[in-house]
Amino acid sequence: MGSQVSSDEMSVRGGQGSNEVLVSQAVWDYLATAGQPWLIDFQDKQGLSAGIIRRGERGGCCAVRLRPVEGSRSGGGPGMMEEGPISNETRKAFIDLCRCARKEMSKQDGGPKRKRSLLPCVGVGVLEGDEEGSLLPPQPPQPRRSQRQQQRYKKPAEEEACVVLSNSTSHNESGQRKKDNMEVSCSMMASSHNQSHSEADDYTSCSICMGDMVERTTLERCGHAFCRLCLDQAFKVKRACPVCRQVYGQLIGNQPATGCMMVERDPDLELPGHEGYGCICIIYSFPPGLQAPEHPNPGVRYPGTDRVAYLPDSPEGNRVLGLLRRAFEQRLIFTIGTSMTTGMHNVITWNDIHHKTSLWGGPHCFGYPDPTYLVRVTEELREKGITAD
Repeated sequence: MGSQVSSDEMSVRGGQGSNEVLVSQAVWDYLATAGQPWLIDFQDKQGLSAGIIRRGERGGCCAVRLRPVEGSRSGGGPGMMEEGPISNETRKAFIDLCRCARKEMSKQDGGPKRKRSLLPCVGVGVLEGDEEGSLLPPQPPQPRRSQRQQQRYKKPAEEEACVVLSNSTSHNESGQRKKDNMEVSCSMMASSHNQSHSEADDYTSCSICMGDMVERTTLERCGHAFCRLCLDQAFKVKRACPVCRQVYGQLIGNQPATGCMMVERDPDLELPGHEGYGCICIIYSFPPGLQAPEHPNPGVRYPGTDRVAYLPDSPEGNRVLGLLRRAFEQRLIFTIGTSMTTGMHNVITWNDIHHKTSLWGGPHCFGYPDPTYLVRVTEELREKGITAD
């Protein structure tokens, strides 16, 4: 019987953004080698690039970031925050890709269907292959099911008979109308059948390891279920649902702990699009220091930095200011990594909560006017568990 995970459990350090997907290390290793044609096809169709950004403590789970490729999204170009949250449809498409890769691995291994893919992938010779393309078909992966699932959800005899009848040819107008009606009916039956298969897969398989549920554990707020061990490993990376990103407990980031956040107000400076209100100036300041154990390279030095951002001094702007202050206290505004603008490593970077660093120029220059900015940043904060409630 599945157990419930309470949102009151103690906090752990979380992941870095809403454009991340948690998968097992073995599945990602397969997609990066033998399954690379599938991954490339997914990236081309979605206009995204996928890359691993963090690994679990023992190599069981890893975080994969999906970001738009250059030119695939309006408002791109060099700057501070190119990528944003991905849609639930894109996230589900990537999870389906991982599920297909996991089943392909089980088929090629020739062993039991269920393998604990949360363990490190060691010496998987099947990934090498004898010739180019010998392991994979040229087409993108299609969902596959086990023999047990095929037996359980076998097509009804009526549906098969309907398909045969729908292929028959009639030379008179009445016969043609009957054939058309039959094809529509069969199409509806096949669609309902495929939907029931998909729902059954979602219920019986874990979206993290792509295998059958082991010690099924259901999250109490969103209702998504995973293997107990898979969920424990995922929560060590980010304490949020891997499917819908619902936050459980208080999310704590890895922003350097030595920084400070200062606020100044200029009643005479008006931001474009917010005339009649003054300007709030947020100043983030961090001295240089050494990376802590939760950072990419513990013990390596990082330089200090100062960042300035702007909000309208309006009721909505002050509400967002309060949310940003809470996010800073939970160490979610910044992280340490590679700068998207300079390419420098081991530096303090923004952490997927968009800020306006210019007074003018519009969204392309990370400035104002931008009519939907306050709504968007509120949603980004909500996905990290920061709300006005």
